[in-house]
Amino acid sequence: MPEAASVQAARATIGDSEFDRDTAVTPRGAGVYDVDLSAGWTIINAVNGGYLLAVLGRALADALPHSDPFTVSAHYLTASQPGPAVIRTDVVRAGRTLSTGQASLFQYDDEGREIERIRVLASYGDLDSLPDDVRTTALPPAIPPMDQCFGPQDAPAPIPGSSAITDRLFLKLDPATLGWALGAPSGKGEMRAWFGLADGRDADPLSLLLAVDALPPTAFEIGLSGWVPTVELTAHVRSRPAPGPLRVSITTRNLAGGFLEEDAEVWDSEDRLVAQSRQLARARLA
Repeated sequence: MPEAASVQAARATIGDSEFDRDTAVTPRGAGVYDVDLSAGWTIINAVNGGYLLAVLGRALADALPHSDPFTVSAHYLTASQPGPAVIRTDVVRAGRTLSTGQASLFQYDDEGREIERIRVLASYGDLDSLPDDVRTTALPPAIPPMDQCFGPQDAPAPIPGSSAITDRLFLKLDPATLGWALGAPSGKGEMRAWFGLADGRDADPLSLLLAVDALPPTAFEIGLSGWVPTVELTAHVRSRPAPGPLRVSITTRNLAGGFLEEDAEVWDSEDRLVAQSRQLARARLA
């Protein structure tokens, strides 16, 4: 592992950071929340799906008796836009160790009609109450040291459209997954990176919902370009992450019928698998 000095010194803290402010929800009534989706989390021409998942995750953390997301499944119905939105939540079941709820995010179109953007079903619990017993064959991804990896600032040309989200992330991508940036994609559906927030805020369960969907899409390394819209995304949070940088590995094994899957693993600074996800995305084929 790299020395802590190799990572940007922490300035922001959990609860007092740009991520916390931009995912904040304001209760309006029973189970209803107002939110202002920030343009700071857009990429190409869309609000990032992981950011949206964290926004809905925060609303459910307030609505349910448990505060930690264990599993969150989202269907992205229409493209979200920066600006005002409303989240409506329902408590499906409140148990002793797990609570389940659902949430939907709505915006209005140009004619004032309400449009549902995302629908989520999630179960929450208490990560600190989980047993320490771990039995796994999973291994942390082999990523070169940070000083041998590359961030968005090293790109030879800017990404067409908005790249605002890259200013809010600390990303150092594995050179082995960067052929697409040089016009020579490997053909392998792999993306690996060191990951954090640019203001130094440490990770927590809600920011893990962002981490699973914050890297460039694996479709780039397969040889595709442009927006890869998420159809469905399920994230599992396995443990509260230790302070320090995360390592994220994403793989695609199958592109067929114009759709591909992305399987993500998120590892913390103590070599623990703290989050996993699978999403189905639409590939824009030439």
